[in-house]
Amino acid sequence: MEGYLFYDSARAITPEELQELYRFAYWGKSRTIDQIARMLANSSMCFSVRHEGKVVAFCRVLTDFVFRASLWDFLVHPDHQGKGIGSALIDYALNHPAIKDIPLIITYTRDLASFLERHGFEGDEGALILLRRPLEYS
Repeated sequence: MEGYLFYDSARAITPEELQELYRFAYWGKSRTIDQIARMLANSSMCFSVRHEGKVVAFCRVLTDFVFRASLWDFLVHPDHQGKGIGSALIDYALNHPAIKDIPLIITYTRDLASFLERHGFEGDEGALILLRRPLEYS
């Protein structure tokens, strides 16, 4: 992808840059700089894409690096959607040497189901969720 640089480290992105990207997701608008900083520090792997110096895509993975992983916060800036950036990012993350041999990777989404199915994800009715407090979307 000419002009796009891919990164596999939380150190490649600042909380302020990520907050700017979260403003395009209804579920991420209320996240604070402090929350994002703590999230970046405690995520197993963070993947980001830059174009002309600006962060245009992001996702993160929580994992034990052996048996299980979960994919979270998959975002592509609206100006860069439809250009294959999302597909390139998901391929970059899922084929990363630290991730590629994990047998089960899960995610929870309504919005991206058809996109992720094109990348090998399947729906599963058996998932259970512990929700300790209501999710807040602003």
